[in-house]
Amino acid sequence: MEQGSQDLEQQFLSSLGITAFNEMQRAFIKTAAHHPHTMLLAPTGSGKTLAYLFPLVQGLDPTSRSIQALIIVPSRELAIQTEQVFKSLKTGFRVSTCYGGHSMKLEKSSLGEFPEVVVGTPGRLSDHVNVGSLDTSAIQMVVLDEFDKSLQLGFHTQMGDIFRKLPGNQRHFLTSATSMGRLPEFLPFEHPEIVDFLFQEKDSNLALRLLATTSKEKVQGLMRLVSQFQEEACIVFCNHRDAVDRISVLLSGYGYAHTVLHGGMEQLDREKNLLKFRSGVVNLLIATDLASRGLDIPEIRHIVHYQLPPKEEAFIHRNGRTARMHASGQSYLVVANDEALPDYLSAEGLEELSVDEAATAEPAVFSLIYLSAGKKNHISKGDIAGFLIKSGHVQSEDLGLITIMDFASYAAVKRTVAPALVRKLHGQKLKKVKVKVAEAN
Repeated sequence: MEQGSQDLEQQFLSSLGITAFNEMQRAFIKTAAHHPHTMLLAPTGSGKTLAYLFPLVQGLDPTSRSIQALIIVPSRELAIQTEQVFKSLKTGFRVSTCYGGHSMKLEKSSLGEFPEVVVGTPGRLSDHVNVGSLDTSAIQMVVLDEFDKSLQLGFHTQMGDIFRKLPGNQRHFLTSATSMGRLPEFLPFEHPEIVDFLFQEKDSNLALRLLATTSKEKVQGLMRLVSQFQEEACIVFCNHRDAVDRISVLLSGYGYAHTVLHGGMEQLDREKNLLKFRSGVVNLLIATDLASRGLDIPEIRHIVHYQLPPKEEAFIHRNGRTARMHASGQSYLVVANDEALPDYLSAEGLEELSVDEAATAEPAVFSLIYLSAGKKNHISKGDIAGFLIKSGHVQSEDLGLITIMDFASYAAVKRTVAPALVRKLHGQKLKKVKVKVAEAN
């Protein structure tokens, strides 16, 4: 490896606090160095983002003030996550993020400053291309991250709009969590070099367990099950958003700290709920398949299928949230006596599970605090931590994850100190900015 590549690799690893790229990342980086169009097939959560960001950053020209790389992702959550990962690498290159629900005016302003990298969803990027606010003339690299998901969601037209405005001589990195057949016609190539690590999915140490119940007692069975997980993170998957909301109401009635995620929610609420889950404010997430792929969710120990998906592919992606890359994990099927297993599953070989009759709700340890200042106010995580400790007089051990957004910040703090902290800090100045402080319910 050349000295420049070695230096960049060391920068990536030290920025992320890891010692080495994993086997899949090394294989993709090596292949991408010799092929202009490379596709990475690997399970959800295996580190595909870091795999393609390394050759992408390698290919950027620090002397060219132009948009050089475009990363297309299927969801707003993944766009935000990718931006955060890129910024954490401290490359010195600028990144702009575009997605529905975000201010179009702010995005146009950011794109007008010609960041080297643009991340966005197909619909919003198509909007910018069509109105001329995204200059594609100098783009040399295009990433189609979770490409199979973008196609599944029906973004063919929008991606076609984007590709028609590209110069046509760019490199392409594609990632997918499933094998793909014929590629869509808007791509300017037919046969990318494939790096296939999907076999890792089959090798994961995932145990499947069956909790048999009656229809009447299914929710009670779920509560008894999650009571056994103590403070370990768990996602409960449902097929439909109304099921998520119904279970959430019932869990709230019994005092279970949890949060929810589905496509019918406002974007701000989705982001806030994910923050609560990532921060450990709550350890239980009730969700549709929106949570099965492409989200920045930490290693999950327990996956519960309250409703089994009709297709095996969705079942695999749900389970991909745990037992990643040879880690161990548990997957539970909660099945009522009048429900049949889908064709891809057989009761034979499933370990039947019994749970304690008593279900106890564990109180939440952390609360999420909102502050009305963020990146656009030149606020850092260190500024937030210092503000909470020095002005709020809390101990460092009372603080959890701090997340900085454009015009807001969120901090996990011990629930016991949160109310007094809010009263003390609301209306105080943080780096000359008078901030609103409140608990994020």
